[in-house]
Amino acid sequence: MGYPSVHPKGVTIYKPDKCWNGYTVFGVTGMGAVLMDMNGAEMRVWKGVYGFPIKLFPGGNMLGAHGERNPAYGFQDTLDLVQWDWDGNVVWKYDHTEYIEDPGEPAGWQARQHHDFQRQGNPVGYYAPGLDPQTSGGNTLILCHRNIVNPRISSHLLVDDIIVEVDWQGNKLWEWAAADHFDEFGFCQTARNTMHRNPNLRTGGTLMGDWIHINSMSTLGPNKRYDAGDERFHPDNIICDGREVNILFIISKKTGKIVWKVGPDYSQGPEQKLGWIIGQHHAHMIPKGLPGEGNILVYDNGGWAGYGAVNPSTKDGTKNAWRDYTRILEFNPLNMEIVWQHTPAEDGHSMPFNNSHFYSPFVSSAQRLPNGNTLICEGSEGRFLEITADHETVWEYLSPYQNMGSLHMVYRCYRTPYDWAPQIQHTPETAIEPIDCNKWRVPGASSERLSEVEIEGCVTHAAVDPSRSLCIGGVED
Repeated sequence: MGYPSVHPKGVTIYKPDKCWNGYTVFGVTGMGAVLMDMNGAEMRVWKGVYGFPIKLFPGGNMLGAHGERNPAYGFQDTLDLVQWDWDGNVVWKYDHTEYIEDPGEPAGWQARQHHDFQRQGNPVGYYAPGLDPQTSGGNTLILCHRNIVNPRISSHLLVDDIIVEVDWQGNKLWEWAAADHFDEFGFCQTARNTMHRNPNLRTGGTLMGDWIHINSMSTLGPNKRYDAGDERFHPDNIICDGREVNILFIISKKTGKIVWKVGPDYSQGPEQKLGWIIGQHHAHMIPKGLPGEGNILVYDNGGWAGYGAVNPSTKDGTKNAWRDYTRILEFNPLNMEIVWQHTPAEDGHSMPFNNSHFYSPFVSSAQRLPNGNTLICEGSEGRFLEITADHETVWEYLSPYQNMGSLHMVYRCYRTPYDWAPQIQHTPETAIEPIDCNKWRVPGASSERLSEVEIEGCVTHAAVDPSRSLCIGGVED
């Protein structure tokens, strides 16, 4: 299917009385961090900030990085993790995960942070009542990389995902490494064999296997599952997802063991209720105080991921699961029942789905808002949506920025309360009615339609007598 050459940009739909109104923050590679209002007006741009992701904290504090490690030697590693105040002053900085000596680059300490971080006080990095992240003091959980050799996984050099907890002074207090728990993920022998041959090999300055590719990491925070006595959901425990292995899992902060997971096989057991989760992002527990609290919310991208048997879509068993549309899933972590979902069907598209309808195989996120709406970042195309529980689109924004080359890709976006940026004198935004695409024309294009002429014997509706034929353009067919 082809695509039109004309696409609107900016905010295209805004229904103020149905939205949870606030500022939206996101990052643009090569430009910085953008904070905009509900009409898409940019209220602040932190130039040069690199974010993976970008987060706004109370008081107008921005968290991001000064830049990215040379991609020839690292996979999506940031140089540091930094908190700036509204005026751009550095409030806090961490860069001591590893001392790096890349060829042709200045040697020094780097954070090697990627994909996620969480500040004490808030489990998920977005607004939840009574769970504000600390802005002066407190510990920080950081998702980082480390290069390793682990023959149990593969004979190739691997880039492993680690989680470190550091205090305000940057002292390391706790650490967890994914490869240390390889046997707990439940891979079958076929998947192990495939991974051993090709652990998602990526070519930079060095050939390395990005074997699990964890892309989200957050604490569970206070929740009703733990209050009911289930120790797996201790507030300090950490939920992650591995994009390349199609697994969501919870780590015991106390023991480091994996105490809950779904995947990698969705063909048996309770996971069958969910269907196949593939290439997912931003899996987290909905925080206490928000509608759906205690359920898991995940952006189930679709696309391609997983290790297993060779099939028509994979010659070597890598990326062996494939689906060409996206789902937003909210499900009960006890029985795996889907509580709510948003798919192309709920987005207004008919079967069969195709890749022009609600599909982002890369990046992306979903945030539960206090009024029960969900903010969606359909990241591959830089499209943000706020939808109601009944699947009405009440706000839509299409990024005008060329990001990640020729794409409008956005890793994540977050909606924040107005009072998290008190430096801005907020004025109410203006409603934007959806455009009737059947009637909209660019300047200079004719809006005239041909007059209709009835041709005797022709039928133009679907319900017809089988004994009669359909006519197209006056010719029987």
